[in-house]
This record gives sequence, structure tokens and C-alpha cells, in this order.
Amino acid sequence: MKEIKFPKGEEAWNEEQVDALLRIVEDIFHRKDIDALINGFTEDCTFKFAEQPEQHGRKALRRLFEARMARQNNYRLKKENLALQGNQLANAWIGTWEDSVTGKKMEGHGVEVWVMRDGMIAEWDAAFNVWEAGGERRSAVM
Repeated sequence: MKEIKFPKGEEAWNEEQVDALLRIVEDIFHRKDIDALINGFTEDCTFKFAEQPEQHGRKALRRLFEARMARQNNYRLKKENLALQGNQLANAWIGTWEDSVTGKKMEGHGVEVWVMRDGMIAEWDAAFNVWEAGGERRSAVM
């Protein structure tokens, strides 16, 4: 397998680098490797996930991932690159899991934008929808 080098600083990314990063992130989630996830973000990262308020830093990020992974058993993730502009990457993802509290099979879909610095995520903005697997997909306005 060809070794992929990620851009330094805020240099532009290419499609091959983005695809490699997305496959790495999928693997990390499948292994539930919170440390690897955290180390994929800059120390001073900023993030907005779903309805959560904007947060900063790896400690806050760890709390988010620990809470999320505690609820998601057998999590499976597939990411797809949507857009690339310089060091800004947009991707869509689909996840499936069993909820550890209810035991129900769940599905989710999200879209996120990453601003990259030194091969790591410096800014993360994610929208996320979730529903019971096989259940009706319905937004709050319908």
C-alpha cells in the first residue's frame, strides 16, 4: 500500500489524501480507538457537533467521543468525500449501531466540514440525524 503524506500547515489537500484520511477515520471508529481520534485533532481544535454548543480543545472532544461511543455498540461507519477546497474538506457519512441503553438498532447520517492544519482537524462542524433502523425518517418540521 502506498504511503500517503498529509499536508503541512494549511497547505491544500488532494483527493487521494482526503480518501486516505476518510478510510483511516472509519477504521479508528470501528476499533473504538478514542486516543487515535483525539490525536487526529489539533490541541486547540474547535468543534460543533449536532445540537451541542461550540466547544474547544481535546478534553472537550474526549468527553464527546466517550459519551457517544458508550451509546454505540457495533458501530459501523462509511464516509464519502463531498468537496475539497484547499485545506477544507466536506464529507457525508452513514453510521449504524445498536444503542447500548435501548438495545435498538439505529442509523444515522451526517455531513461535516473539516478545516485542516498539519494533517489534523483544527475545526469540525457536523450536522447529524439519527433514527431507529427500519423506522420512519422524519425531521422535526414534518
